[in-house]
Amino acid sequence: MIGYPAGIITGVTYGLNPLFAMPLMADGASIETILFFRYGLSVLLLGLFIWITKQTFSITLKQMGILLILGVLYTCSSLFLFEAYKYIASGLATTLIFLYPVVVALIMVFLRVVPSWPVWLSIVATFVGVVVMTRGSGTEAINPIGVWLSLGSALVYAMFIVIINKSKTISSVSSTLLTFYSLMVGSVVFMTKILVAGIDMSVGLDHGMAWLNLVGLAIFPTIVSTASLALATRNIGATKASVLGVFEPITAILVGTLFLGEALTTNIVAGIVISIVAVTFMIVSTKR
Repeated sequence: MIGYPAGIITGVTYGLNPLFAMPLMADGASIETILFFRYGLSVLLLGLFIWITKQTFSITLKQMGILLILGVLYTCSSLFLFEAYKYIASGLATTLIFLYPVVVALIMVFLRVVPSWPVWLSIVATFVGVVVMTRGSGTEAINPIGVWLSLGSALVYAMFIVIINKSKTISSVSSTLLTFYSLMVGSVVFMTKILVAGIDMSVGLDHGMAWLNLVGLAIFPTIVSTASLALATRNIGATKASVLGVFEPITAILVGTLFLGEALTTNIVAGIVISIVAVTFMIVSTKR
């Protein structure tokens, strides 16, 4: 009763990234500014939650090192995704992020965890789906830069997941605290980049709707998505929670088509269906 709705909420809220980000980018706001405020507002809200619930902020020096690495990976994942929005449809970019479970499986091969045949079948089918969805149509070509940026985002997020699952150093760190420090690292990185590049943070943020979009980014695809994922994982397990992540690309595609006027070609639909089926099959066919 709790886990399944939470899992659906996770996918839907993360899929709302383009709904809030694209209008800000269209108004001229820099990606660094958007992500700084997104991360900064999330840190403030999460910090307030941790303080109200009387959780501890303390971590060891060793844990700090791992959390710093996780923060950099988390930051790169967001940065690559938002950069991809410049080159390809936001729905397609967000769908490619959904392929991170396949990337995790490939990374595990290098850690001497050999996948079973259903996983290998799913990996092959997923890449077929990617090839199909990125071929474009006769009237519209898909920019390969956007595709590579999206896949890069999936790669660093997969590394983020693998480290969380493999590192015994941070096994005692709660998901809330882990997210808090990861987002804090991102805030520092983006503020540093803004200062070094001399970016004008006021551009594109001179009206109320822009700030509503920033708050929306901080609350829905960041805090709500993370919290509901933890809730779903604890109540129905990681496998079923991962399967419900299928609502992420579906939501992103609907947002892009209905609200952002993005084209939805036959190739994109076919490729997305192949990839989603392959990833879902991989998750349900093995407990590893």
